[in-house]
Amino acid sequence: MDYGAKKFGPANLQTKSILVLEGRRYDFQKALSDIAGWDIEPHRGKYREAMRQVRRWLIDHAHAPNIGLAAIEGKYDAFQEWHYERELANGAAEKDIKLYPTITVINSMHEWKEAGEPTEITPPAAVP
Repeated sequence: MDYGAKKFGPANLQTKSILVLEGRRYDFQKALSDIAGWDIEPHRGKYREAMRQVRRWLIDHAHAPNIGLAAIEGKYDAFQEWHYERELANGAAEKDIKLYPTITVINSMHEWKEAGEPTEITPPAAVP
């Protein structure tokens, strides 16, 4: 969709910049020769490498603040711990938490940010 927006959309979208992440370098060539020339970065199945690639891309293309990767990783780790503990406290099984869809995790990230990036969960209210 992004490629179509860039290629066929209004003029303001023709300068659109697109980052594609792949597990191993050149995997994309097996199926998508149309995206040759894009920013395609391998993450080798490692989320920290994906974070590194996205951070660099956001700084270069979206003029995001140049926040160090260690700071980003620290916040991500703090979120993960908070999210995991909150979900366990709400009755989720460890296996289920690991399989949550991306949108569920993103929504939880928004909740964490809105709550001031807490480091501890607030226990659920007792049911009368």
